[in-house]
Amino acid sequence: MVIIKEYRVVLPCTVEEYQVGQLFSVAEASKNETGGGDGIEVLVNEPYEEDGEKGQYTHKIYHIANKVPGFLRRLAPANALEFHEKAWNAYPYCRTSESNEYMKDNFIIKIETWHKPDLGTIENVHKLDSDTWKDVTVVPIDIADRSQVSNADYKEFEDPARFQSTKTCRGPLGPNWKKELLNSQNRMCAYKLVTVNFKWWGLQKRVENLIHEQEKRIFTNFHRQLFCTIDKWVDLTMDDIRRMEEETQKELADLREKGKLRGTSAADA
Repeated sequence: MVIIKEYRVVLPCTVEEYQVGQLFSVAEASKNETGGGDGIEVLVNEPYEEDGEKGQYTHKIYHIANKVPGFLRRLAPANALEFHEKAWNAYPYCRTSESNEYMKDNFIIKIETWHKPDLGTIENVHKLDSDTWKDVTVVPIDIADRSQVSNADYKEFEDPARFQSTKTCRGPLGPNWKKELLNSQNRMCAYKLVTVNFKWWGLQKRVENLIHEQEKRIFTNFHRQLFCTIDKWVDLTMDDIRRMEEETQKELADLREKGKLRGTSAADA
């Protein structure tokens, strides 16, 4: 059975601000994850128009071979350790698909996101049919709740309960921070509908649940970081972001290539 969950991430910023902050944070995270031949390879990043929908299309490959145990690298085909991400960003609506060429249609993660200027109170924002919606689990994410972050992931400088922006004076976020946003214009919610389908007899439900746990972890940590870096991106424009993406794409290619060369030299030695 396919498991569908809707993660609701409330943030103390506007929908317009978030568009810049999200793209800035994605670019920064990509650089941090790349090196040693692993990481993120950007194949395409260009405008698209399809059926009246306009936005930015990206196609990335996530290389994870060096992030798994050695015995698994030896057993698994090369394309089993590469994941393709295709994203259509028609903000404030975005959709993303993640797949693996080795598993083909047996492994698909689909993420659809609506960004709305509210506190996460809209029911069925993705307009699913009633039979599908009744089986969707809604998962609220509180970026200021320390209990939602593992000890391994916790970083004091990325803690919204401790951080205060010097440019916007937002933060630190106290226990009632969401209620305090009721009369504020600086509020929004990312409604992230995640569909996970992993077809492998005997492992399907277990793996799908594990993937959802990982998605919740990623959403939580990413948005905590996004808020705590607001002073770095709040003054940027979309033109600034596109230039940054171009520079990041070149940096990622250089980092992966240098990592491959280092890996080859070490093997030859």
